[in-house]
Amino acid sequence: MVTTIVAGGQWGDEGKGKIVSYLSLKDNPAVVVRAGVGPNAGHTVHFRGKKYGLRQIPCGFVNEKCRLLIGPGTLVDPAILLREVEETGCWGRLGVDRNCAVIEPHHIEEDRTTGGKIGTTGTGCGPANVARVKREAKLASEIPELQQFLTDVPLELHQVAENGGDILVEGSQGFGLSLIHGTYPFVTSKDTTASTLAADVGLGPTEVDEVLLVFKAYPTRVGNGPFPTELSPEEAERMGIVEYGTVTGRKRRIGRFDFEMARRASMINGATQLAITCIDRLFHCPPVRRFEDLPPEAQKFVREVEERVGVPVTLISTGPDIWDVIDLRGERS
Repeated sequence: MVTTIVAGGQWGDEGKGKIVSYLSLKDNPAVVVRAGVGPNAGHTVHFRGKKYGLRQIPCGFVNEKCRLLIGPGTLVDPAILLREVEETGCWGRLGVDRNCAVIEPHHIEEDRTTGGKIGTTGTGCGPANVARVKREAKLASEIPELQQFLTDVPLELHQVAENGGDILVEGSQGFGLSLIHGTYPFVTSKDTTASTLAADVGLGPTEVDEVLLVFKAYPTRVGNGPFPTELSPEEAERMGIVEYGTVTGRKRRIGRFDFEMARRASMINGATQLAITCIDRLFHCPPVRRFEDLPPEAQKFVREVEERVGVPVTLISTGPDIWDVIDLRGERS
């Protein structure tokens, strides 16, 4: 039985959805459980010729044997949840903790009215978390359309562990957006590091075996806030990198890999493994599945990350397809 947390090491957009979907198929965990803030984070999955931008449903939906859960620390927008259930066809596999706080329409309106200063996604997450702190939030157990999904997520996870099943925790956002450790005030409405992701789903510190921290080969950021290694839009375009946010559609800011930030993120998250995504876009190489098939400069970059961050790189994403991954876990365990 192995419990793994997948967390983001930058400002979100690291490709956690791709990594979680790959691990869901490759490792066949018993359950994939979503943690983090809520529907203000979109995880992109390319599966069977279709692109999914998921904001609530765990990316483990690609494995039809997986139980899919949403932990009690995660906000739920019923309309988005039901739309994604329909899109992914996971009606019989999804469980929502009865203690999830619910985003209501007035939270979204408030967020869109007041969130412009820091560049929020306007999805209502901040106001909904404020309501929870003030003990005014509605819970999933009070929403009729969610009744069919309600469960006790912490209890389910502990039963899975007792039966020897693997658990995969899908975090959202990234280290730089943590309310506690990020670039305050340009942050999300709660902590986003591995410790809180575990608490979001009801796991204690001693029950976590691996923390897989995901980094993009070139960090990106949507919205306002500091970005020490940011490139000008012209420089990014010359590199051939133009991207837009999954949730907001806003153009992403592009930067060079920040080794100082990566070291700090790995330290505070307690990372045991690293994943690097979008290496194909930075080094303009085709999807490959062997390390030796990467261009020499890409291999050098991976080794530099390992050396300067001090944590082994075990997964490297080399393309959008789920299986475009170099898996080094057996070699570096």
